[in-house]
Amino acid sequence: MNLTQAAGLKPLKIKGHTLLPIVQGGMGVGVSASGLASAVARMGGMGTISAVDLRRRHPDLMMETQHLDKERDAGERIDKANLMALDREIQIAHQRADGKGAIAVNIMKALSAYEAYIHQALESGADALVVGAGLPLDLPELARDYPKAALIPILSDARGVQLLVRKWEKKGRLPDAIIIENPRLAGGHLGAAKVADLGDSRFDFDVVIPQVLEFFKTSGFEQEIPLIAAGGVNSHAQIAQLQSLGASGVQLGTAFAVTEECDASLAFKMILAKAKPQDIVEFLSVAGLPARAVRTPWLDKYLRILPILQERAHVKAKCNMSFDCLQHCGLRDGNGSIGQFCIDQQLGHALDGDTQRGLFFRGAGLLPFGEQIRSVPDLIRHLLTPVVVDRT
Repeated sequence: MNLTQAAGLKPLKIKGHTLLPIVQGGMGVGVSASGLASAVARMGGMGTISAVDLRRRHPDLMMETQHLDKERDAGERIDKANLMALDREIQIAHQRADGKGAIAVNIMKALSAYEAYIHQALESGADALVVGAGLPLDLPELARDYPKAALIPILSDARGVQLLVRKWEKKGRLPDAIIIENPRLAGGHLGAAKVADLGDSRFDFDVVIPQVLEFFKTSGFEQEIPLIAAGGVNSHAQIAQLQSLGASGVQLGTAFAVTEECDASLAFKMILAKAKPQDIVEFLSVAGLPARAVRTPWLDKYLRILPILQERAHVKAKCNMSFDCLQHCGLRDGNGSIGQFCIDQQLGHALDGDTQRGLFFRGAGLLPFGEQIRSVPDLIRHLLTPVVVDRT
């Protein structure tokens, strides 16, 4: 690939695809859909659609389901609409990508409809499945009939990699790549047991990557498993440094979320772009996972009253949004030890650009263009362009 070679970088090779060493991270709800994913793929990278609640992007499907509340089949009808929306988004993305790059689908293991999303993404022709927010030990079985699809788990430390790879090996399939996400820097749901663990040095790239590569070497795997570093990447120099450590590519989320092609509203993008380091906060999500987001009016108030909400936690008669998006939900299940809010509702407000009520996930790193909203081609060219230092 000319762009990669000109940048002095190595291409990312996954399951027959030779790509730019740049992966766009999956961001829900509706933030990374067909528009953003196809724009990245057209440039030769891997674009990623986030699977959860994509009916929000399709007015006909929302009209059919948004009124559902206490109907006995409400969850089933909403799930069906979301699967239809996922199929549409994958088809649109492939069409717009025009045969370039690759289209992945990100599916959280923590979702109630996890298996249904897996099957739909595969049936709809996704090039790759990216799964995090839990250990996807069952992914080889679920994808058994689709050997051409790349399976890419998201993990954060060497121990998790060893556990998953050993389990998958017994099932006759190895990961086609592994995303190594540093929870100290990434946005959204994070791969640590608790907020206090986010800064643990075992997650540092210069610790994890050599440990994982040594594990691969001593285990004698014939198949090469590319490692993709995620969290805080914003420059060519960082990509080059990570490749020198042994990573094959990098994944960026927030930097792509503030591009012109991102599927979210302009107000959403500006909240992320204008956030200063002091505006970014870590907390425990309703899914029971640490998370990182911008401290907006809703999040600020929520964190202030969280102790009261946790004290009053009780099992709810039904899910706020009537389709039980998560397998385990602190609010619905009355688990006072974790988050107490409706994540689908708050992320939906963010997608719409509601700066007062939205939950705006964001990584901790600096953005390549500061507060500017630039195009996907601009971002990728920036990432592939070495900075020449004038030493005169």
